[in-house]
Amino acid sequence: MLDVMNETSEIQKVLTTLGVKEHNTGAAVGNNWITTKGEKIDSYSPVDGNLIASVSAATTEDYEACIVEAQEAFKSWKNVPAPRRGEIVRQFGEELRKVKDELGALVSYEMGKSLQEGLGEVQEMIDICDFAVGLSRQLNGVTLHSERPQHRMYDQYHPIGIVGIISAFNFPVAVWSWNTALAWIAGDVCIWKPSEKAPLCGIACQNIINKVIANNEDVPDGISCLVIGDAEIGKEMANDKRVPLVSATGSTRMGKSVSTAVASRLGTSLLELGGNNAVIITPSADLKMVLPALVFGAVGTTGQRCTSTRRLIIHESIFDEVKEVLKSAYGQLKIGSSLDESNHVGPLIDKAAVKMYFDAIKAVKAEGAEMLVEGQQLSGEGYESGCYVEPSIAIVENSYKMVQSETFAPLLYIMKYSGEVENAIAMQNDVPQGLSSAIMTMNMREQEEFLSQIGSDCGIANVNIGTSGAEIGGAFGGEKETGGGRESGSDAWKVYMRRQTNTINWGKSLPLAQGIKFDL
Repeated sequence: MLDVMNETSEIQKVLTTLGVKEHNTGAAVGNNWITTKGEKIDSYSPVDGNLIASVSAATTEDYEACIVEAQEAFKSWKNVPAPRRGEIVRQFGEELRKVKDELGALVSYEMGKSLQEGLGEVQEMIDICDFAVGLSRQLNGVTLHSERPQHRMYDQYHPIGIVGIISAFNFPVAVWSWNTALAWIAGDVCIWKPSEKAPLCGIACQNIINKVIANNEDVPDGISCLVIGDAEIGKEMANDKRVPLVSATGSTRMGKSVSTAVASRLGTSLLELGGNNAVIITPSADLKMVLPALVFGAVGTTGQRCTSTRRLIIHESIFDEVKEVLKSAYGQLKIGSSLDESNHVGPLIDKAAVKMYFDAIKAVKAEGAEMLVEGQQLSGEGYESGCYVEPSIAIVENSYKMVQSETFAPLLYIMKYSGEVENAIAMQNDVPQGLSSAIMTMNMREQEEFLSQIGSDCGIANVNIGTSGAEIGGAFGGEKETGGGRESGSDAWKVYMRRQTNTINWGKSLPLAQGIKFDL
């Protein structure tokens, strides 16, 4: 395990290993780095407030240069056999294994999540590479029975082209890999706009895949393009007819803008947007077992996961008990540097996020919330960045305006339900978002109702585990204002390819479908 306990020399070793310089250019086509002339982006660590490094942002002209090269790369990459493309992804996974500690540390230091979570995010990258390698030999279609004699009909999948990727700061490396690993084995090429709040993670990832590209003569540089810039780059990508698929992760507001632009040119958008995730706690729940999941779901990544637990819907018969258990647990949380593994909670991403957090507390109190735990901003030694806050718990009604929206911070809402579990399910579903959900119960009927067609309306529904986190083997995504997209496992690969139905006539006549006769 890398020891990066706020020691400047250790962080510098991490940056050197990952090829991150003091000043970096913000665009690349594989190993070909473009001399960008956009505004300078300074990346400050929310852990200690120190300047890590800077990036010269890409301009729309730089974006255009990347797109042209990506188009050329696609012409050759799509002709590389899928198992060979899988071999390239396998090599990428091996390179990630070599620098897991360093990349995990950079994620933690630049974004602020705990070191364990940073390492876990890199492990997700490795896992999706392993998944994609196997998938590269299983891009299967379906053989169908034709209604016409001596005909064969089947489905097959082909590469779609350039995949545009817009990722958010909270998972600055994993989301890119979920998309690229699948896109590459599908025969696509990728152009990535990472968050301006974590640009150095983008630089590091580009350097890692560049090693693989350099070691394989049949791999064109343009399979992996990087453009670090502001919202204008995202708009260019969304409106670009040369990009048939745009995968965007972020706020619902951003997703609506991207999807509108992409839809106007009849492109495809894969959206992973906001979550307002709830856990239902029934009288039969094993509270000792579920407590760690509840607390981690609410405060892990300082509440900055799209799958963070935002709401607890607790049966009235156990509400007071759960309330006291939570209050006690929050009193034991250790808050400090995310590089210190003894801490439970690290910093928020920046001071703007801190302001948003306290504005949300003020707003929900104005609606009538009772603060069970009201967190404060922390200052003094160890908190110099100004990004550290104490997590909060508010007792609310589900109908409150603030409860109906997503607050990207460690603010947990708790509320009562009475009667049967369907009442809790109705409360859970009664928000605009539909990403992740969970029920804590030892009652089989409650479990099955929650998972049935009359149960949770979310893309992810769990039993006796929390809302936060997901394995790469399952499709990840949600419904309603969460966007409807699916990434990572299961059959999510299909969105990165175009589907084609083929019919072959191997007979000596040409009958028409539906028995139509056309005699000349």
